[in-house]
Amino acid sequence: MVRLLVLRPEPGASATLARARELGIDAVAAPLFTIESVQWEAPDPTDFDGLLLTSANAIRCAGEQLQALRGLNAFAVGESTAAAARDAGFEIAATGEAGIDGLLDSLEPSLRLLHLCGEDRRVPKGARQAITQIVVYRAKQIERPDLPATADSVALIHSPRAGRRFRKLAEERGKVAIAAISEAAAEASGRGWKSVDVADRPTDDALLALAARLCNNPSPK
Repeated sequence: MVRLLVLRPEPGASATLARARELGIDAVAAPLFTIESVQWEAPDPTDFDGLLLTSANAIRCAGEQLQALRGLNAFAVGESTAAAARDAGFEIAATGEAGIDGLLDSLEPSLRLLHLCGEDRRVPKGARQAITQIVVYRAKQIERPDLPATADSVALIHSPRAGRRFRKLAEERGKVAIAAISEAAAEASGRGWKSVDVADRPTDDALLALAARLCNNPSPK
């Protein structure tokens, strides 16, 4: 079996690692970034109809100011994000499993949404809603990540930024298979890999299902 490299920041890395091992995958966590909070000020919640959340990191890093927004219903991308919001006391109005664009397409266009987000983020395409973005966290690059030998492995790429970083660090690129969460993450990883595959849906579960196939049935060298 081929080894799986989990490159996302903690605490997501440990969560993905545990699920990978439950699937019988030989996996190791080697985060390329750390998550840190950014100072921010909560706006007047009456200016918004809901809270848009695309990562559980926004809930973890928002701090005490998040309490001022508790009266807003939350619209979450992914069940892990929704679970974090519920734990923080928010009512979940909708959960999307097809990325931010899919979630917004399913919502009323007249909504005014407050998006608590990361410093490195993708602006939604063709959003009909009025969206105000406030940065509450950033992913800081680890200068010397504890990255094992990458040859004969499958690398999980959770974001375009991770793809760009990993392509600078990986050795023997032709012996590494890429499992990307999205087309954007795959494109950012560049070329020259043994293979590049994209998950059926932009979720961690779909990405791990892809990784399991690649680890258990590696393509010929």
